[in-house]
Amino acid sequence: MSIKSDKWIREMCKNAELITPFESTLLRHVEERKIISCGLSSYGYDCRLARDEFKVFSPVQGTEINPKKFDAKSLLDIPLRQDEDGSLYWLLPPHSYALGVTIERFNIPRNVTAIAIGKSTYARCGIIVNTTPLEAAWRGRLVVEIYNAANLPVRLFAEEGFVQILFFESNEDCTTSYGDRAGKYQDQSGLTTAKL
Repeated sequence: MSIKSDKWIREMCKNAELITPFESTLLRHVEERKIISCGLSSYGYDCRLARDEFKVFSPVQGTEINPKKFDAKSLLDIPLRQDEDGSLYWLLPPHSYALGVTIERFNIPRNVTAIAIGKSTYARCGIIVNTTPLEAAWRGRLVVEIYNAANLPVRLFAEEGFVQILFFESNEDCTTSYGDRAGKYQDQSGLTTAKL
């Protein structure tokens, strides 16, 4: 098994739609505005946080979280804000947990698995991103779990980099892929909550 380079990622995006939409370089600016980097890096891909769905867990309406019978009332929409340079963001309260989703859609090959990890820019602000696997033959937009461990609110910027995906290719195909198992999160197109 080996980690895959920018050359492999670029080729797989061109020929197998590994990531769509795909940015073939690491972007640090949009027009004249600086952004948290997104796009192709040396050995990974920095995904953008979609602006269409972002929810924060709250005890205001929910009483408990049951992963076998998830109650959507435990999630709140929080307002999307705009700062002085035009950047859009959510303010994640201290010690709060949220769900976000990538702009990018993935189509993972049968002999590949990938891992989503947090970007260091956010980690240095107290944000912890759950390490999330993208299994062999999984397709869809990735739902990412985000925790603010800081004692202050942290801005999470929409349409900017927030998580990096690392790809690992095996020298053999797996016996049973996520697609073969008809995984419950196959082809998710937006923010999908826990389900059995």
